[in-house]
Amino acid sequence: MRIPAHSVCTAIRDDIVAGVYERGSRLTEELLARRYGVSRVPVREALRTLEAEGFVVTRRHAGACVAEPTEQEGADLLEMRVLLEPLGASRAAQRRTEAHLKVLRGLVRLGQERARRGNSEDLRSLGSWFHETLAQASGSAAMTSMLTQLRHKIAWMYAVEAPANPVESWAEHGAIVDAVARGDSERARALTALHTERATTAHRLRFAGGAERPDRVRNSQHPVNMTGLRH
Repeated sequence: MRIPAHSVCTAIRDDIVAGVYERGSRLTEELLARRYGVSRVPVREALRTLEAEGFVVTRRHAGACVAEPTEQEGADLLEMRVLLEPLGASRAAQRRTEAHLKVLRGLVRLGQERARRGNSEDLRSLGSWFHETLAQASGSAAMTSMLTQLRHKIAWMYAVEAPANPVESWAEHGAIVDAVARGDSERARALTALHTERATTAHRLRFAGGAERPDRVRNSQHPVNMTGLRH
């Protein structure tokens, strides 16, 4: 069965973010097709999409390679998120549905429970889900897509320290949802701006100081499961 191009794109992007394909390493269609069990056609389409997103570059005599973003590009991504996430929350206060609120409130309850227990791994995934849902609640497909791409690239470029006080962090999430539920767009914007700025200080660049350019691909920790890919 032919795997859709968007699933191949998601798989390659996830492996780039996870460090399976290191910065500067070559991405040949033949090897990628073999790895994901598909023909070269969806691989070629996926590489074009990933190049447009900034994860891949095409080099003369080398072909497709994993991009090597600079420290300044990383700083720009964080600044863009600080500007866009508050705007998304403001729009969410105006456009959210009851379904969005139900998911957001459920995530806050889970986050607060996990924060009290000190389960940092669960908190990381719950936080990502929270911000993804908040972006979707903005009612703007363009904004949701842009914020999703920003989160992918930031996760690729930065390691994030766990918050010193996760209970307080999830209280901030709860306050944002309360503002969104009340339709208070200005408060939703202000609370999200403060939350995002605080979170930004916990980011540490993975590739600081012009790290040595890699020339190999790491073995993936887990087998690729194409049926479980999100898009």
